Amino acid sequence: MNRMIFVNLPVNDLADSKAFYTGLGFSINEQFSDDQAACIVVSETIYVMLLVEDRFKDFINGEISDAHQSSEVLLCLSAESRAEVDQLVAAALAHGGKPWKPVLEQGPMYGHSFEDPDGHVWEVLHMDMSAG
Repeated sequence: MNRMIFVNLPVNDLADSKAFYTGLGFSINEQFSDDQAACIVVSETIYVMLLVEDRFKDFINGEISDAHQSSEVLLCLSAESRAEVDQLVAAALAHGGKPWKPVLEQGPMYGHSFEDPDGHVWEVLHMDMSAG
């Protein structure tokens, strides 16, 4: 079975968040988007549902955590090269994201990270298995 993942994230400003994620090179599936949500297509199997906070509350129990104040989740995307890691992080910073942790170089792993405008943390990681 080829599973898909739908990451649901609360956002304060849907238009700003859409601009941020499309600035990273991702597209929007308009079929699953409206004035309260946007379906960001990361890949054929990864989708990020951006939901305005009132809509996000329809799907949860309890309160929405403030990702600027505490870690709610750590999201990690794979990259095909070190250059792709650097390009994606640079695009994030150019479109309103903030740096999160310094570059990680550990054995075959090369990664970097950023926060989106709502404080959700994204890591981008390249694993060079030939560099053992």
